[in-house]
Amino acid sequence: MTSLVDLDVAGKRVFLRCDLNVPLKESKITDDGRIRASLPTINALLEKGASIVIAAHLGRPKGEVKPELSLAPVAVRLAELLGKPVQFIPAITGADVTAKAQALAPGEILLLENIRFASAETSKDESERLALATELANLADIYVGDGFGAVHRKHASVFDLPKLLPHAAGTLVAAEVEVLKKLTVDPVRPYGVVLGGSKVSDKIGVIANLLGKVDVMAIGGGMLFTFLAAQGKEIGTSLVEVELIDTVKGLIKQAEDSGVKLLIPTDIVIAPTFSADATPTLVSSDAIPNNQMGLDIGPESAAAFAAAIKGCKTVFWNGPMGVFEFPKFAAGTKVIAQALTEVSGISVVGGGDSAAAVRALGFDDFQFGYISTGGGASLEYLEGKELPGLTALDL
Repeated sequence: MTSLVDLDVAGKRVFLRCDLNVPLKESKITDDGRIRASLPTINALLEKGASIVIAAHLGRPKGEVKPELSLAPVAVRLAELLGKPVQFIPAITGADVTAKAQALAPGEILLLENIRFASAETSKDESERLALATELANLADIYVGDGFGAVHRKHASVFDLPKLLPHAAGTLVAAEVEVLKKLTVDPVRPYGVVLGGSKVSDKIGVIANLLGKVDVMAIGGGMLFTFLAAQGKEIGTSLVEVELIDTVKGLIKQAEDSGVKLLIPTDIVIAPTFSADATPTLVSSDAIPNNQMGLDIGPESAAAFAAAIKGCKTVFWNGPMGVFEFPKFAAGTKVIAQALTEVSGISVVGGGDSAAAVRALGFDDFQFGYISTGGGASLEYLEGKELPGLTALDL
């Protein structure tokens, strides 16, 4: 793999695939973490005398132009953080895009519109993706892949395009892979994993793969109720994936057989409705009323998870413990985040909602060993899957 350090880009146009998929509320960016994570690569390329054409996605427009998912607000914030102009063009391909790209002088930046507005970007038809990739390849001399949050997708700008140009991994992708290798290749023990989020189905593969490799695994978030149901407990109106109950029973048995300490909450914060204004009540995990739903792990469980985390030398966390967006149901997630800041070894926050949660709850990035930018990509890497975007970069 060619590294960014060795790349000769002086006077050349670089097509840079970033991950600028930031959360928006009424067209306002609520967490610019992914934009900030892209700055080292952008600045390194500028310092080497390159001009840059940036492509990125935002949300899942599914090939349609959706104004609310435009990258225009991202262009404004990127310019603020860089302290220099960023040209934004509300198009992905075409004569105007080509002209603007070719007119770039060293040190200048052009940001294309949301790459997923083009249906060919995410097409399963290889010829459609290749046609788009070929158009994009005409905009630059070199390709740099730095959008780690998309490397698990076989998309035109992630998988097909780097095959058409000299290519290298950006500093963010290189750093992400280095950290993930520490979690998969001879991790320092004890090794603990905390998994949350809403659905077990999103994490079945990684749970099954990691159960044979970790010492401790803690389960929180909405997915915990499928585990409670698998234990034969009543879960009221809590989120559950009934079709996966038997699968989860198998995972619990796998943990026992592997000698993994599997932590499932013993107390739950419940409420009658999914609402920020709902009245919380603390109950035992085997005493959830049939007209109430669980929205957070309880303090006893949070303390047990935290104690287990602090005793580990390597920790990976993906998925909040409860509905952290509602202050009344954010305590469990906050306790876990605090515990990760106290790990003596390496602590990795696995992107997505987990990264948004720690920032929303008042933590700084530097308090953790590493905050990943790609939750889904991190999980698939830990699941042992081949990631198309990394394969294309020779990683």
